[in-house]
Amino acid sequence: MTFTGVPDEAFEFYAGLLADNSKSYWTAHRETYERCVREPMTALCAELEAEFGPAKLFRPYRDLRFSPDKTPYKTHQGAHVGGFYVQIDADGLMVAGGMYAPTPDQLRRYRAAVQGAPGGALQEIVDELRARGMQIAGDRLKTRPRGVPADHPRLELLRHRSLYAHCGWPADLWMGTPEVVDRVRESWRRLRPLVEWGDAHIGPPDFTRR
Repeated sequence: MTFTGVPDEAFEFYAGLLADNSKSYWTAHRETYERCVREPMTALCAELEAEFGPAKLFRPYRDLRFSPDKTPYKTHQGAHVGGFYVQIDADGLMVAGGMYAPTPDQLRRYRAAVQGAPGGALQEIVDELRARGMQIAGDRLKTRPRGVPADHPRLELLRHRSLYAHCGWPADLWMGTPEVVDRVRESWRRLRPLVEWGDAHIGPPDFTRR
């Protein structure tokens, strides 16, 4: 399957889903989702596979077991390969890379690395990404981790419970063309130092180590 772009109908589909997140809407527009969202995203990931590896598309259904929000469908379509991520929704296209939902052991390894010598390299990576227009994001503590001094030079990084960088573009005509592949590839390359730092100093989730 060759990627030719993300059609306007994909963004219109998600705008409609935001207004009516119901089984009836989904059933009536399922063909649009498959043709205009899932197929282009699958083809996009296939174009990037040679450099980044095989990506996995997330399911469109929300996990409602522990959520007070009972709307059944996600209002975006995401895909990831390792720490790299790409998403389309009603607003447009977004790419990201980093550490999203660490396990407790991963978070401990992250903080130990940030407090040590690898933390200096991470600070340089984050500063460079920010200078090149990336937004630095993630869940953060309001204070500081236990045992970390208030004057630690990398306190802001240590407050992070997840850490990733992202950028995006509003829905536009160029998204209906193969230019999307080039923009995602270029952004993932820019994010590679952050992802590789995480691979080296945080590692995979704990259950994969058993």
